[in-house]
Amino acid sequence: MSMKASTRIRVAASYLFLLMVVGWSLYPAAWVVLSSFKPGKSLYSETFIPKSLTLSHYSELFHSDSLMFTTWYFNTFKVAVFSMLLSTLLVTLSAYALSRFRFPWRKASLTLMLILGMFPGFMSMVAVYILLMQVGLLNTHTALVIVYSFGAVIFNLFVAKGFFDTLPKGLEEAARIDGASNFRVFRSIMLPLSKPMLVFVALTTFTGAWVDFIFASLVLRSKEKWTVAVGLYDMVNSYQNAYFTLFAAGAVFIAIPITLLFMYLQRHFVDGLTAGANKG
Repeated sequence: MSMKASTRIRVAASYLFLLMVVGWSLYPAAWVVLSSFKPGKSLYSETFIPKSLTLSHYSELFHSDSLMFTTWYFNTFKVAVFSMLLSTLLVTLSAYALSRFRFPWRKASLTLMLILGMFPGFMSMVAVYILLMQVGLLNTHTALVIVYSFGAVIFNLFVAKGFFDTLPKGLEEAARIDGASNFRVFRSIMLPLSKPMLVFVALTTFTGAWVDFIFASLVLRSKEKWTVAVGLYDMVNSYQNAYFTLFAAGAVFIAIPITLLFMYLQRHFVDGLTAGANKG
């Protein structure tokens, strides 16, 4: 066998493997989307593609008297947006300070953040639950915003700091020679140059708050306070999977905002991730 023929075989095998991975990854999503258009309420279907399609499940989500999907959707959007704004502010300020300034306990703070990031978040759930109960924040969206925002600081701090490390210090020195304060340098020079990193931090925080179920189900107790993830779980759990097609329609609705955001901000998202990883 010639070298050219063996190269073609390897390339063909690589493409075949990639197609199998793509099919394996897309099958669950396609199954949920098709199930949302399937008549009836049962999980079982004789065919992968329904024989007939209907939009009744999407209409029922917003018009059913027994569901509060509109309220859950608004709650989720509110928590995700406020978490995104607060966490982006905290991450940007703390990462800039750690990247550009030298102060006592700086290295110790970085080491502590690194150690804390090694532990999964659910290990602290009991302690966080007790703390929220003591301060009267259980069953509130404020509790979710606080926990999501400060949790994102641990996750995104080193990415943001690595991005600031890549920015040339000569820009700041020139601005300070002209009389600019530290805040003016940060607001007028650093922030405009940090758009990819800001998009990455904002998008990851928004996504985490948007799809979280475990912590939301722990904190939120009343039905009108639930997020979509908690409401959809209760829908399936309460009816013993009899309303799976309705659940599938809700899952499609909750996936739409994240999909659109990733498609629109994909370039900035990748730039922020790679730039921050260069010198993290």
